[in-house]
Order: sequence, then C-alpha cells, then structure tokens
Amino acid sequence: MEYLHTMVRVADLDRALRFYVDAFGLKEVRRVDNEKGRFTLVFLAAPGDAERAESAKSPLIELTYNWDPEEYSGGRNFGHLAYQVGDIYAFCQRLQDAGVTINRPPRDGHMAFVRSPDGISIEILQKGGSKPPQEPWASMENTGSW
Repeated sequence: MEYLHTMVRVADLDRALRFYVDAFGLKEVRRVDNEKGRFTLVFLAAPGDAERAESAKSPLIELTYNWDPEEYSGGRNFGHLAYQVGDIYAFCQRLQDAGVTINRPPRDGHMAFVRSPDGISIEILQKGGSKPPQEPWASMENTGSW
C-alpha cells in the first residue's frame, strides 16, 4: 500500500492557490481540467517533496474544484492537513506577513494551526523537536477555531 494524496474540495480555485502556493509555499506539480466532468484537479507538493512528486512517490494534496457552484460543509471536507517545517516561528511569520491568521500560535515552539480560505485546518509542526518559547508567539492568544 502507498499513500497517494489527500483531496480537499475548494470553492474558489484562484483563492485556494493564493493560499496553498503563494502564502503556504506548496508547489503545483500537476493539473487536470476535465470538461466532461466539469472539474479541475490541482496536485500540490511540499517543496522538499516536489521532485519526487513527478513520479507519484510523495504525498500530495489534490485540490478539487467543481466548476458548478456547490456549498461544502464539514461532512464533505475533513479534519486537518499536517506539515513539518524547519523553523516554525519563521514559517508562521511568513504566513502572517501574507495575511494568514495564525489560529493557534506556536506558543510551545512545536505546533501551530491555520485555516485555508475554505476552512481546512492545517497543523504546522516543528521538525526535530520543539524550539524554545519565543515572543510574540509565546503570549499570543488563539484566534477563532482551529
């Protein structure tokens, strides 16, 4: 058995790509437009996985955009995505600078949560163990739900 991808339905593909690619830093590795089925699939990989993604040997996110408007609720999306990063503080600062709300700040130097424009929770974990607590993150309150 091999893990292939996680599918996330998105309501606005351009808005989703601004979040996942421009702010979050994922790389688009493949796109499928299906006129008969009236949908677009965009496959994204973490920068460290992008090279392996071309041979389908790394985990991917599949953004599914249905061309006909549809409202998605919690039953049609899922819990959360998780990514490990080299410096959680720098990564969260980059997201914040891009206008992304840090819903659960990395107060412990280990874990943070943000939400995509479509309400998908994304967990960000510090690679290699927790960093020492650091301001402004250590005293930052949660914002919204995560």
